[in-house]
Amino acid sequence: MTQPLQPTRPHRRFNPLTGEWVLVSAQRTSRPWRGQVEVAAPDERPRYDPTCYLCPGNDRAGGAVNEQYTGTHVFTNDFAALVPGSDGSASHDDGVFRSETVSGTCRVVCFSPRHDLTLALMNQSEIRSVIDTWVEQSNELAVDYAWVQVFENRGSAMGASNPHPHGQIWASSSVPTIVRNDEGFEWKACPIGYDNDPVRVLNHYAGPEFRLLGCVTSQQDVAGPLQVIPLTDVLVPNDRRHRR
Repeated sequence: MTQPLQPTRPHRRFNPLTGEWVLVSAQRTSRPWRGQVEVAAPDERPRYDPTCYLCPGNDRAGGAVNEQYTGTHVFTNDFAALVPGSDGSASHDDGVFRSETVSGTCRVVCFSPRHDLTLALMNQSEIRSVIDTWVEQSNELAVDYAWVQVFENRGSAMGASNPHPHGQIWASSSVPTIVRNDEGFEWKACPIGYDNDPVRVLNHYAGPEFRLLGCVTSQQDVAGPLQVIPLTDVLVPNDRRHRR
């Protein structure tokens, strides 16, 4: 007889997006720690910073000048990871090393002209403006590119180069590997179902994770739960109507 899994004990979790098993040893978080401890810096910022290259009217690092924007503002990243116009047919494959060119574009989305805000501190109408911008930009870029990704790196620990409230939108001619795996995942391979609904693997995984492991870091009526799959936070719909 199968025993209930105890999430606080060592166990393995299967990642259906990669086909890999990952060791989880949650009990190690209680071990003594004498290593480095980071002290959080006080987050005290002015409404406007004349040295910030994302504030309205300021010079950007690439030499351009920002508009005197009053709401959400979008511009092409001056130091983009992807650039348009690359010849997608150029490639190299010697049987071991493989490479190919990729084209795309990267856009910066300033959520607010105020330097001292974060998305969580903005009011509902301001947040709605940001979401509308995400949708508009995604729809526009999806016409020319196979993959569009909206994301935000906030805080120096996450690699954000500027504390001004902003995110990015990357569009690429190639689809990321994990996304391709998700698209090709067969529902019939999932051991647990929702009345045979053909939900995607991330949404499926949220169900057993939620019930068996309780690994929910945040849950809201519509947006949650935020799941650990197996060690990464992933936002998935909580309402089955959005699991399509």
